[in-house]
Amino acid sequence: MSGRGGEEAAAAAAAALASPLEWKFSQVFGERTVGEEVQEADIISAIEFDKSGDHLATGDRGGRVVLFERTDNKEPQQTGRKDLERRDYRVRHPEFRYKTEFQSHEPEFDYLKSLEIEEKINKIRWCQAANGALFLLSTNDKTIKFWKVQEKNVKRVSEMNLNVPRSVGNGSTASSSTSSTSSGTHLLNGGHEERSVNYLSNHLSFPPGGFPSLRLPSAVSYETSLMARCRRVYAHAHDYHINSISVNSDGETFISADDLRINLWNLEISDQSFNIVDMKPSNMEDLTEVITAAEFHPRQCNTLAYSSSKGCIRLVDLRQSALCDNHCQLFEVHEAPGSRSFFTEIIASISDIKFSRDGRHILSRDYMTLKLWDINMDAGPVATFNVHEHLRPRLCDLYENDSIFDKFECCLSGDGSRVATGSYSNLFRVFGTVPGSTETTTLEASRNPMRRQVQHSTRPGRALGGLTRVVRRGSEGDPDGHPQDFTTKLLHLAWHPSENSIACAAANSLYMYYA
Repeated sequence: MSGRGGEEAAAAAAAALASPLEWKFSQVFGERTVGEEVQEADIISAIEFDKSGDHLATGDRGGRVVLFERTDNKEPQQTGRKDLERRDYRVRHPEFRYKTEFQSHEPEFDYLKSLEIEEKINKIRWCQAANGALFLLSTNDKTIKFWKVQEKNVKRVSEMNLNVPRSVGNGSTASSSTSSTSSGTHLLNGGHEERSVNYLSNHLSFPPGGFPSLRLPSAVSYETSLMARCRRVYAHAHDYHINSISVNSDGETFISADDLRINLWNLEISDQSFNIVDMKPSNMEDLTEVITAAEFHPRQCNTLAYSSSKGCIRLVDLRQSALCDNHCQLFEVHEAPGSRSFFTEIIASISDIKFSRDGRHILSRDYMTLKLWDINMDAGPVATFNVHEHLRPRLCDLYENDSIFDKFECCLSGDGSRVATGSYSNLFRVFGTVPGSTETTTLEASRNPMRRQVQHSTRPGRALGGLTRVVRRGSEGDPDGHPQDFTTKLLHLAWHPSENSIACAAANSLYMYYA
């Protein structure tokens, strides 16, 4: 009976994972009013949850980093029966509030190369918290900074229990006594014969019988404020624009990647890094691909993955050699004969990669699709989700307006059962990854996310090596049935590490949803 009950429970859990989620609006920060013009500096360019999910960081094109903290798990303890029953039936979801913000980067100018370096935040990564302080890395095109955010007690001097008039405290008595010395006789050591020894009694009022005790002034805390301090600056290590930073699971090192190189840093050492991947050819005319993203394995500190503009992902083991030019695994999709066109390499370029929380899978995003890879199977992706297939007939127009070069990010849920990525018209797509799931949901970054939601058909694929490769197709037409607006694009989003909650950026607005 117990075995049958366990099987039924497992089947029920699998069915729950396979059924589509109903997404609801949670919060919005920086919502625009109708007709309000968006300032370029306010557009969000990076989003990242910390490992606990209690803090969320965003970066914008103005070089600012804004921190939010979770509040729904800090409610006062309720012990009454009615309170406990009410809490049991209440649907809980992450709620955040503004915590603090600071200016991370300023615009700079490289005089040697006559190049302007904009302040836009490209990536934010959380580091391990310690002693009640938060630590994070932020980077623009050239410089990485290590920040410490901590609450500081603001102190002030307490007052004495003597009733001293305001004139004594602001120094007017001292100025009057100084001016009176011009008419009196000066004594040695700065004395003055006309000043009485008990002159203070004219300015202090004492109660009858005097004070039983004298309270001396002391420094006391009266409020706390958040202070952000830059602990280290990692600069002058990249000749090209930094596109990725990733913190190692050992908590001591991190990598930074530009178009041709990946450097390994120690968090405690800012003036030295080690070049571990170098794709720069001796003759730049022989250059055929560039690095587009890089990510450390979440559990194995010796393993990292990086993607390229050719649509392949290379897995690297740092134990093999100091310079990891030879990968240990290569993940790529071989194009069908005769299918190559002018746009083939452009749309195959991978814009983002993410490891699943357990490190078993890698999620990659190119312009047309999301692909889910099993790191133990490099023959092909275990799942492919079409995101922009309906735009294939319009690739010429997308090339003319540069939209084809947009870099969309991707994310996975904490349990790996779902993936998400952005699209145009401020839409984002959520796909189910578990076997048997038909979830393909289109949502809009607004207060009514399900307004344009459409369920699409799916098609199972063939078996591969004992595992089922699933190919899920989105709609062949526009996901919402309306013309898409290529000027409003949802590039950045993040999934809460332990709950079904998504934060996404639509221009300068931060929207949060839960299911």
